[in-house]
Amino acid sequence: MQFLNFLTDPVLAGFLAASMRLAIPIMLAALGGLFSERSGVLNIGLEGAMLIGAFVGFVAAFLSGSLALGVLAAVLAGIVFGLILGFYTITLGANQVVVGIAMNLLAVGVTAFFYRLIFGSGTQSPRIDAFPPLDLGALADIPLIGPLLFRQDLLAYVALGLVVVAWVVMAKTRLGLNIRAVGEHPEAAETLGLDVYRIRYLAVAISGALAGLGGAFLSLSATGIFIDNMTAGRGYIALAILILGRRHPVGVLLAALLFGAADALQLRAQLLPTGVPFQFMLMLPYVLTIIVLAGFVGRGGAPAALGVPFRRGRSGD
Repeated sequence: MQFLNFLTDPVLAGFLAASMRLAIPIMLAALGGLFSERSGVLNIGLEGAMLIGAFVGFVAAFLSGSLALGVLAAVLAGIVFGLILGFYTITLGANQVVVGIAMNLLAVGVTAFFYRLIFGSGTQSPRIDAFPPLDLGALADIPLIGPLLFRQDLLAYVALGLVVVAWVVMAKTRLGLNIRAVGEHPEAAETLGLDVYRIRYLAVAISGALAGLGGAFLSLSATGIFIDNMTAGRGYIALAILILGRRHPVGVLLAALLFGAADALQLRAQLLPTGVPFQFMLMLPYVLTIIVLAGFVGRGGAPAALGVPFRRGRSGD
């Protein structure tokens, strides 16, 4: 009886629901990173794509009054961001880490500048009505599963559906096979007639779209506002999730839930009379990121050509 009371405790239900909400944006960014990394492009720019998506989605929703248009604008902005990153890393063959960091810094400056240009520098932040949670009746009251799966909004369910779509695309379609081929051995893929540049551009565009959608979740679903640098390193955490999830869609989902739970735990722990400074609690997701990178980083699961620039015509060398 006590165990049943524990499972139905409102505090536990709130923790589980928050864990899922906090996991969604980093899961979407990590899914985006999965496509680009599987094609051989190391996308450090996930953080910037999320921030651009959060900003453009918020502005579009605020000006149009439509959350759907906000989501669409965020996805398009993410695609443009991904294609710009692709131009430098794929066409020019620039260092992918340097380009990604530069794009992230550019996103911070661009969003802060245009936010003040559009909304001014006042202290009153504009708000929009965020996506409301869907009412799924008795399903929401099922112990454990109910708060985790049935107390979310429409955008969260779209994100969960994209996990399945990503798995099908990567494992069951020719596109997924081509993406994996150019990520493992682009020269061999070229000899088979594959256009390595086109496939990698498509992969980084998908990556940007998913990361932009993750950013839109922050401004259009989780908060209803936009603030400077509101992604707060979630794009970098997504890179750690990719490693922990072995670059597999289901692994990415489970790893994102782990980080979401850590984030939800630190938010609730701040309210408890533990005597631990809240700044220490804030570190919890980032400490977990460091632990993951220290314990799981390596070439295991990474495409052989990840981060290696490709040049046409070298397949015969």
